[in-house]
Order: sequence, then structure tokens, then C-alpha cells
Amino acid sequence: MSLIVQKFGGTSVADVEKIRAAARKAIRAQQQGNRVVMVVSAMGKNTDVLLKLASDVSPHPPAREMDMLVSTGEQVSVALVAMAIDALGAKAVSLTGGQIGMKTDDSFSKARIQSISTERIERLLDEGNIVVAAGFQGIDDDLNITTLGRGGSDTTAVALASVLGADACEIYTDVDGVYTTDPRLLPEARRVDVISYDEMLELASLGAGVMHNRSIEFAKKFNVPIHVRSSFSDAEGTMIVAETESQTASVCGAAMTPSEARVTVLGVPDVPGKSLQVFSAIAAKKIAVDMVVQNVGLQGRADISFTVRQEDLQTTLKTLEGVLPEVGADAVTYDDQVSKVSVVGVNMAKQTNVASTMFRALADADVNIQMITTSEIKISTLVPRSQASAALRAVHQAFSLHQKPDDAKSWHQIRSERGNRADVDSLISRLQADALEALTLTGISLTKEQARVTLHGVPDKPGIAADMFETIGEAGIFVDMIVQGYDGEDGSTSVSFTINDDAIDAGVKVATEICKKHGMRDIQSGTNISKITVSGIGLRSHTHVGTILFKQLADLGINIEMIGTSELQVNAVIATEKADVATERLKKAFAASLESGAV
Repeated sequence: MSLIVQKFGGTSVADVEKIRAAARKAIRAQQQGNRVVMVVSAMGKNTDVLLKLASDVSPHPPAREMDMLVSTGEQVSVALVAMAIDALGAKAVSLTGGQIGMKTDDSFSKARIQSISTERIERLLDEGNIVVAAGFQGIDDDLNITTLGRGGSDTTAVALASVLGADACEIYTDVDGVYTTDPRLLPEARRVDVISYDEMLELASLGAGVMHNRSIEFAKKFNVPIHVRSSFSDAEGTMIVAETESQTASVCGAAMTPSEARVTVLGVPDVPGKSLQVFSAIAAKKIAVDMVVQNVGLQGRADISFTVRQEDLQTTLKTLEGVLPEVGADAVTYDDQVSKVSVVGVNMAKQTNVASTMFRALADADVNIQMITTSEIKISTLVPRSQASAALRAVHQAFSLHQKPDDAKSWHQIRSERGNRADVDSLISRLQADALEALTLTGISLTKEQARVTLHGVPDKPGIAADMFETIGEAGIFVDMIVQGYDGEDGSTSVSFTINDDAIDAGVKVATEICKKHGMRDIQSGTNISKITVSGIGLRSHTHVGTILFKQLADLGINIEMIGTSELQVNAVIATEKADVATERLKKAFAASLESGAV
């Protein structure tokens, strides 16, 4: 018999009628010949009520007791769902996270799954039961109840689907699939039939609320097809798989992360090891850092900018206050009224003018860009929060995301074409690993023969980035990395981009024209540089990755000229003369996390 894991979120079990509806879906799946495991979240606003109770009792409740408290929400749900199934004439057993054998580490409120013992679930399924499992929770080695953090029920469902070898993992929610952007923000958003793990991982980290990034990491690692469906209709929904919907569309989706904060460390000595000091202190607090920009230094000093969630800002500032004297930086500035607007697509790496199209759309909407970071499949911009909605609408329209691509394929077409490509031996070895959520790297690569151009004193106003990269594109220059930082001088910014080494003369010529046209301070250029790329699953949620990278380079006395990050990659631009040594050092440092044969 096939096995299906069905996950029902809080809105899908928010009241008695919705609980009965969820029960009927599970029973119908069982009657169709499937063994069924349900993963259930807390009812509606139940968790919010519990959090309010905790704050009323204590201003600073212990993390262990918070997990003990909030985990009760899921226990209420699973018991009620099991009762509903029983009342409808089928057999069901409800289980807590500990009872399903969900073993985690002891990081309360942010626990990671280490192993899942499936014997009890398998036995109950064999006895004809629908197993109703509590999402979001597990137990550590001391039998303490732990919770998995944001989107924990999604993670529970995909993890169970992985270890049980499920044929499908169905995520039931209040929307009928994954859209090109949040349809609550843009009514013209289009539901996509298929989206790739990589694209969904980036969109999830950017605030697309349908799925949480840790669950997508699991699905990608263990090749679990995810079917996102509506709890309230029988619409087809969206399949999240290895393939993408279109082979030609440069962008598959846009996202807006509303509550971001920008932090800039000014005047960092431009010597090896300083990035390590900054980011290791932040990583120690388990704070996820995004949009990291270290631009080229002037007069022996560089500025490092990055974004964090607004809720993490005060902890970040306090942490930096403690390490600033050690780092030798001048000051820290921040802005807590910014939002991040991004576009994502696996095909953009093969196409030109994607960045300039995005920047022109923002310029035409009179939106100012404060920071830029790029990766192979994502371009992110930091904009004033007051302009975020206009920015999202502008880029969504610029890439015609409301229209289905001409070559779009359905899941049925993709499945018939793909055959059976799963690396079974590799999959089994990863499932048997001690820590299921351990960092998994897919490669450490080196791109040589690169050059860099930096413009300082870029006016901080709408339209500049669009004009810059349209001019560069018209000159036939292919740009790889783009970083725009915040340099703290006269309200201006600095922009760096990398190109092929043989295009440096043309790049400097165009940059000189741009500099004169917009009254910028100066340009710098450099050759004999290389880009080291660390690629993998879980780079952002495993906050120590950047720390390890920076430490290895610092130990070798290597200075980092530029940094760029994404959900799937960390890029560092360094001098070519030590690039090979650095690459080998990183392969050794990350040996335990590298997939067999991936590098």
C-alpha cells in the first residue's frame, strides 16, 4: 500500500467543522487504499493565546518552560482530530512528538531533528489506524519537550515523509498552492503548477508564507515531492519538486519581506579576520543574517552591511556593541524601517539583463534602492518600508509573472519525462545519518579569471542602479555578482560588480562614463581575483557556515574583498594567488558536510 503524509496547519483545524473536514480528507485517502499519517498544528490562534499567558506570568520565561507550554497546542489538536476520525467510523491514534520518536537537540524553541524512530508509527499503520502526529515538537536526550521553531509542523511532515518513504507529502493550508507572489498583497498573482526546491527555498526564506525554509531543505535533501493544497477545496495545488515549471522564464516569483532591519558596521579595518569577528559573535546568538554586503575598502577601512529580522535587531546591536572595540571599527548604524524585495528564478543565471530589468522597474515606480545582493537564482534589493508594496507590484509586472510561460509544464508532464533518477544509495545513507537536519553541502567551487569594478559615492536616489546596469548591458558586459552597500558618507552608497577578467578594460571605461554622468566620487578596479562559492542545503539556518568560512580564510591570512550570500550559496571574492589553497582548506573544513562525490 502507498503511504501519504498529510499536514494540516492551524487555519485548517481552527474550529470543529474544519477539524471534521480534515478528518474526512484523511479517511477518504485511506479508503482509496493509502496508509495515512496526519501531521497537525495547533488550532488557529491557540499558540498566540499561550504566548500571551506566558508574558502575563513572566517577562522572561525560561526557554524550556516555553516549549513545555506551547507544545500543548498541538496536543489539543491531535486528540480532537483523532476523536473526529473515530466519530466518522475510522480508526485513529494521536501521538505527541516524543511518541512518534522525534529526537531533537536541546536548542529550545529552535530545535533541530536528529533522528526519527518509525517502529511505532509503522505498527499502528499496519493495524489499520490513521496516525495523527503532533507537529512542531520533539524530545531531546533528557526527554525534555522541544519545539522546532517557525514552520515546525511543515518540517515535521516532510521529515516523516522522508523516513517513512512516503509516496506523497500533502500540505493543506488556507491557500490553494504556491503563487508568483503573496496573493493577499497582489490580487493578480498567479498560482504555479510546479516550482523547484531551490526556487521555493529562496522564496520561503524571503517571506513566502506557504512553506517554511527548513521543510524545503528536508524535501530537497531527501527528494520528497511536496503537494501544497487547499484545505477548503479540491483544487490541484502546486507540486514542489526538483524541476522548475519553465525552462525559459527568467523569474518564477517575487517576494517582499516587510520587517527587515539593516545594520552597518562602519570603518572596519580591511585586514583578514575582521569579518570573522563580526559574524561569529552574531552566529553565537543563533541569529540568521541575510543580505551580507562587504564592499571594497578605502584607505584601509571597509564597511560591512547586512540585514536581520526586525525582531533580532536589538540583540544584534547589543552583540556588536560588545565586539566593536575588539574589531576596531568606527561605529554601527542601523535602519529598522526597511523591507526586502526580491525576484527568484533558476533560469536567471543563463540570461542577461535580469538585474537591469528589475532595477528599471523600481526606478519607474520611484523606489529607492538602499542595498543590492545577487546570487545565481536571486536578486534582492533593500527598499524603504513605505515603498515596499509599490516595489513588489513593479517587479511582478516587469517580469509578467501574472502570465503563464508558453513552455510551462505540468507535474504530470514532468513526472513522465523524469523517469527514476533518485540516487537510492546516497538517499539511504543520508536517512541513516545521526542528525537528519545536519548541514549538507553540495559543493565548494572556485571561479577564476574574475575582475571587480567599484563605484564610490553613488547618489542614493531612484534610477541610478537601473541606469548603471542598463549602460553596462548595452556595452555587452556580462555581470556576475552585484553588491550595493551602505557606506555612510554623505548619504551615498557604493556599488561593486564582478565581470570576466578579459572585460576589465571595457568595464572600467563604462564605469568611468557612469561616474562622470552621475557625479560619483571615484571608481576602483581590480584584477587577479577569484570567487569561492560554498553551496548547500541549510546555509542560512545553520548560522555557523559563514563563521567557518571566514575563519579558514583568516587563518590563511586572506583578506575578503567582497561577500555575497543567499539561501543556497555563500560567495567570497579573494585574491587569486591564494584561491587554490583556500579552496582546499574549505573542503577539509567542511568535509563532514559534503555529499559523497559532490565536490
